[in-house]
Amino acid sequence: GNQIGGEFWKQLCVEHGIQPDGLPRDDHGTHATTITDDNTIHNNNQQHSGPQNKNNQNFIDDRKDVFFYQSDAGHYIPRALLVDLEPRVVNKLIHQGPYRNLFNEENVFIAQDGGGAGNNW
Repeated sequence: GNQIGGEFWKQLCVEHGIQPDGLPRDDHGTHATTITDDNTIHNNNQQHSGPQNKNNQNFIDDRKDVFFYQSDAGHYIPRALLVDLEPRVVNKLIHQGPYRNLFNEENVFIAQDGGGAGNNW
């Protein structure tokens, strides 16, 4: 569950122009992510006025506030609770890798004994 969730948040960061540390890719909010017909994601730093540009690429609606909340320091933090009985996967998300600074540790709960679900029998 949390491994898939980690990949989900990585993809949302790409689509909404959020860096792995939670900061937006540019200071002016002009980041536009496009997906071409072959599902290739392209990041452009340009303004757009409509849902499609001249190359018939569809823009993703950039409503960061649906999936993220913005801290006072300007970081975007996932609206997510990470819960797991086995701490390895969650610890990997919040302490290792490029997205370790994305999540708020107050939104993380792991079992204190770290025994995993296999020890519930």
